[in-house]
Amino acid sequence: MDFAPIWDQIAHSISQAPRSGLLLAAVGAMLVGILGTLLIRRVYWLGRLLRLTSTLGLMGILVVVVLQMSRLDPRFELAIPQVGLPQQVVEGAETRVELGRDGHFWLRAEINGHPANFLVDTGATLTAVSTETAAAAGLEPRQAGLPVRMQTANGAVAADLTTIDELRFGNVAARGLDAIIAPGLGPTNVIGMNLLSRLQSWRVEGNTMILVPNNPQAPLEVR
Repeated sequence: MDFAPIWDQIAHSISQAPRSGLLLAAVGAMLVGILGTLLIRRVYWLGRLLRLTSTLGLMGILVVVVLQMSRLDPRFELAIPQVGLPQQVVEGAETRVELGRDGHFWLRAEINGHPANFLVDTGATLTAVSTETAAAAGLEPRQAGLPVRMQTANGAVAADLTTIDELRFGNVAARGLDAIIAPGLGPTNVIGMNLLSRLQSWRVEGNTMILVPNNPQAPLEVR
């Protein structure tokens, strides 16, 4: 049996550990628990205190992970802005997008005021922006975010979670939108289902995609 791929995966996971504050916090909580177990026979009260601290810390981290993962899946509505993440809102009236010559639906949008092209991909769970677009729009990796594994033409890579303050196109305005900063996308940016699922409706009629958000917004003209 070839164990090389397994060791490569373990090595990659270890190398990505510093990118996740939550993962480092979980490791720290476990070390505190181990220390408590070692001390419990010598200094009982201190050992019990350390073990209790470890348990409560791990429970808190688990709650944050569940809340973050719920934001990444449009089937769940457990995301709570009070945990430090902004509420995701999509507003606007009907926007029509014509099919491009390459067989895809493309949007000219503004991300945090920066113009950029987006591919509408109904097969993508999350909205994704390239590293170039993220830098131009001032997007920063979420400090306590979980690294997301994504598949590219060059293999699996780790991508950082971020928050888009405002993404606008046509009559649509999305605020506080979760996205990933995806290396290897080049100039391509992708609108995923975490935005589309928050519209009132979306459909394709012939060569036109029709996006119908919930509340009317003034049309946006992007140069």
